[in-house]
Amino acid sequence: MTTPAKIEFHPADPAALAAVRGKIAILVAPDGRMDKLARKVNSLCRGAVARLAESRVFADLKPAEGHALWFPAGLAAEAVLVVKLARNCDALTARKAGAAMAGFAAGSALTVLAPTHPRAADISLGVALRGYDFNSCKSDAGKGPGKVAFMVNNPEKVAAEAAPLAALAEGVFFTRDLVNEPSNILTTTDFAARLAAMQELGVDVTILEEDQLDKLGMRALLAVGQGSESPSKVVVMRWNRGRPGEAPLALVGKGVVFDSGGISLKPGAGMEDMTMDMGGAAVVSGVLRTLALRNARANVVGVVGLVENMPDGRAQRPGDVVKSMKGDMIEVINTDAEGRLVLADILWYAQQEFKPAGVIDLATLTGAIIIGLGHENAGVFSNDDAFCNAFLRAARSEGEGAWHMPLGDAYDKLIKSRIADIKNTGGRPAGSITAAQFLKRFIKDEMPWIHLDIAGVALRKEATDLAPKGATGWGVLALDRLIRDRFEG
Repeated sequence: MTTPAKIEFHPADPAALAAVRGKIAILVAPDGRMDKLARKVNSLCRGAVARLAESRVFADLKPAEGHALWFPAGLAAEAVLVVKLARNCDALTARKAGAAMAGFAAGSALTVLAPTHPRAADISLGVALRGYDFNSCKSDAGKGPGKVAFMVNNPEKVAAEAAPLAALAEGVFFTRDLVNEPSNILTTTDFAARLAAMQELGVDVTILEEDQLDKLGMRALLAVGQGSESPSKVVVMRWNRGRPGEAPLALVGKGVVFDSGGISLKPGAGMEDMTMDMGGAAVVSGVLRTLALRNARANVVGVVGLVENMPDGRAQRPGDVVKSMKGDMIEVINTDAEGRLVLADILWYAQQEFKPAGVIDLATLTGAIIIGLGHENAGVFSNDDAFCNAFLRAARSEGEGAWHMPLGDAYDKLIKSRIADIKNTGGRPAGSITAAQFLKRFIKDEMPWIHLDIAGVALRKEATDLAPKGATGWGVLALDRLIRDRFEG
């Protein structure tokens, strides 16, 4: 898997600055004040940093943005990035500053001078997240990320603060890798094997095969994958480091490794992006990896349904009726509305098997959510205001866009079936809401539940503040924060 750049923390050493090679990043406050290392760089550069800080160029920079001084006199480094950052900035701004540094470094060795900044650890997380580069499918994968060294006054203290953030970065990277991976490589079998490998981290992993799923009655999930050569699987990941006997949080993820639409075939244009239709399962996996790496004191179970939706002589057809694990009969109107069939069974299984304190499902479920919210926010649907608000606070604190969407019994008439208990799509009107209403049918009474439609945020065509083009890893930071705030003892 792609691993974050190795970030080291060293004592601040002004005498060593002249000989530092690669690229250097320094912090200058909006009013032009500099710490001791920045002042030393300014002196070696014959006042170039101070002149920049007094210029209109610096004044026009937004917080966390930087301006590069190339081939500065008096330094062995090829460039210095002067980043505008206040000491009293919040964590998100510090991470954006780190991301600016990572973009500036572009694989070169980077030395960050932050001797006294209280957000040095958050800056390091920004460096790590923006430095991600998925290159496993390139014949020339390059040299990987360059070395990153921070000069700080108290390296042991900052390293300790950065350790849990490094676990977050690795969880995000794991999620991004899964979403970016092409479907001929990331088959259902390969996906399950990657999750099974997390047993080395202390995660208890169980893989349920098709015969076991059939005995459990997961025929809605099995119907989605019956046209594929890749076997359908459910992977259960358990992390039990919380209070003994305390009910876990259940995270449930849609894992359609490729979605052709099935018999209701998608248009060819853009179908290559459907390698990301397992994004919900990827986020669940990344969160479990983060919890293990930071040894979280929480009980969390992750359940992911891994299938491939392909057209074939055995594939399910529009008009078929399938029986869910719960026992509800579902009329399949459109085989491209397959993710909710997968989730219906694994949501019911997670509640039956683990009796959780709450359930959160994630899925790249509907194009309708992109029409409604674009690519800046995931859609958040919930039957419990307190649970929902806790998640929204966590997402906001981590800078991951999320927007509360409505539910309501009035939408049920759109998915009422003439011949079965329910149909799997209500058409275009309120498409993301009727999908959530469908899922709500498989949530037990009094069970706190959140549905996250991440179709618009899982993969981006352009770089974001903390991610390059491609998979974002959206959700790992917010869910880890929610677990810290609400479920970790």
